[in-house]
Amino acid sequence: MSTSNLRVKKQQNLLPPKQYLDNQPITDEIASVVSNSRKSIENILDGKDERILVVVGPCSIHDEVACLEYAKRLKKLSDEVNNTLLLVMRVYFEKPRTTVGWKGLINDPNLNGTYDIENGLKRARNFFLEVNKLGLGCGTEFLDPISPQYYADLVSWGAIGARTTESQTHRQMASGLSMPIGFKNSTTGDCQIAADAIVSCGSEHSFLGIDNDGKASIIHTTGNKYGHIILRGGKVPNYEESYVKEAKELLTNNSLPENIIVDCSHGNSNKDHKRQPIVFENVINQRINGNKNIVGIMLESHINEGNQKLNNPADLDYGVSITDACIDWNTTEKILLEANKKLSK
Repeated sequence: MSTSNLRVKKQQNLLPPKQYLDNQPITDEIASVVSNSRKSIENILDGKDERILVVVGPCSIHDEVACLEYAKRLKKLSDEVNNTLLLVMRVYFEKPRTTVGWKGLINDPNLNGTYDIENGLKRARNFFLEVNKLGLGCGTEFLDPISPQYYADLVSWGAIGARTTESQTHRQMASGLSMPIGFKNSTTGDCQIAADAIVSCGSEHSFLGIDNDGKASIIHTTGNKYGHIILRGGKVPNYEESYVKEAKELLTNNSLPENIIVDCSHGNSNKDHKRQPIVFENVINQRINGNKNIVGIMLESHINEGNQKLNNPADLDYGVSITDACIDWNTTEKILLEANKKLSK
């Protein structure tokens, strides 16, 4: 009589990370882009670089052609604003869901419930390679604790989302990741869990994982000293000066670096993408008025504004999000150029 896997419908083998890394190798040129981008972000967090980190791009990647077009536009804009803003493209392949829904291109690359994860990992790694090849760093959310082995070598900045910041699994994982990691406050607005996560992330851990050969392993980490908080709003927005001050005091009281990134979307925009520029301008003005604790900003942006429902993949509009609503490219370019002009004075 069996007592295990009673609710497992099917199991299938997955190729080990090493096979993906060998088949889709990181070149010396791309490795240099990743390393330089990571170092620039670390310098911002260390106060050695006064630029503001801006993680900007689609809520999620579902159409690589449209998103690569976006990346090319962003690279051109990055070169124009590089004196004041360090642009990193938001490249999100894993989507946490409050209940159920499309979980991202890795989980369901065909957008039709076939869950071809093996192909999803291949397509995700290829897209990371293509964006880095442009000379543009990539930022992503780490959700599944196994998937980083397949593509983390191509990521310059990472986030742990509001639903997983309190998770020990994700805190341990972050302690071993090779790039700076931002922790979002909870969906209710609790920032203490993010501070706790930063403390945990900076510590050594030992936990179960897989190695590059796909074998079950015990992972021992050194700790990641580049953890930081992301204010994403909660029951109420928390981007305004008083909330930023509270977050700074929280970090101080927990003996943590006083580095704050503000997410202009989600709870801070009341889930209205058209409010993102308002939040962005407020945060930029706080920085201009002397608040050096604000080291970064996040924006959800695509070629075209808004979002669309995922029904028939063949009927989807080009360059429009299928998850959170985004601001369009023209708006993105306008507010970033305006910010660069203000910060250059």
